[in-house]
Amino acid sequence: MSYFAVAVGREGDEWEAAEVDLDAVADVEDAAEVMREAFPDADLTLLFVDADDEYLTVMRLDKGDDLRTFGSDAEYASQSRLGEALLGDLEPEDAEEIDSEDEESIAARPTELDAEPVGEADLMRDLGVPGSNLLALCAKEGMMPSDVVAAVAAAVGFAEALEDATGA
Repeated sequence: MSYFAVAVGREGDEWEAAEVDLDAVADVEDAAEVMREAFPDADLTLLFVDADDEYLTVMRLDKGDDLRTFGSDAEYASQSRLGEALLGDLEPEDAEEIDSEDEESIAARPTELDAEPVGEADLMRDLGVPGSNLLALCAKEGMMPSDVVAAVAAAVGFAEALEDATGA
């Protein structure tokens, strides 16, 4: 299974992005270390992993600690070594509990997901991407993981840094 991974770090109001290599990652702590190495002084670091244009993993590290993870589909953990390393210990999301007071987001969310999301979909709520929006993006017909990352980048404000790092 092939993957593309990009880390995005924010220091103050400035965002930077860099492609990262996860070939040596054996577990989430190794992934967190890759994030720390990419942006050692960052207040906030996000890691986006697109596996085979099918699965998306998002990890968040605040001030080098407090690692949180979301996966668009639990199946990724069973499909590859990297998927198992990043998502193997996570439980499926309870989509009914996410953003229960956010009626607009709930109305926009598909009623049935083909995938079984895992982890914490609400990990970017304070950045302007509530869990219900992330789930809706992941479930939208025809939406590739790279499209989800681009939509999140536009909403959060790191689209230019992402474009500079990936050339896309």
